[in-house]
Amino acid sequence: MNALTSIAQSGLQAAQTRLGASANNVANGQTEGFKRQTVQATAQPQGGVVVTLSRAATEGSDLTQDVVDQLSAKQSFAANLAVLKTADQMMGSLLDTRA
Repeated sequence: MNALTSIAQSGLQAAQTRLGASANNVANGQTEGFKRQTVQATAQPQGGVVVTLSRAATEGSDLTQDVVDQLSAKQSFAANLAVLKTADQMMGSLLDTRA
C-alpha cells in the first residue's frame, strides 16, 4: 500500500507545481519580457512522477494554455485524491478485525 500512496502523493505534488506555474503565468503574462513557465512531467520506473520547471523559448503569454493547465491540475488533484481515499478504505478493510 505504501507504494500506492507514494505514487498518488507525487501526482498531487505534480498537480500543485502545474497549478503554481500556470498561476504565475497568468499573473505575469502582461509583464514586458516575461517568458512563461512550463512544466515537464517524467514517469519514474518505481512509480510516481517527477516534474521540472523551465521557461518558454519565446516571450509572451498563452492564456488559453494556462486555463487548460489549471483545469488539468484540478482533475489531477481529484484523481489522486480518489486513489488515496480508496487506498485508505482498502487498508481499513484489511485491518478490520470484524471483516
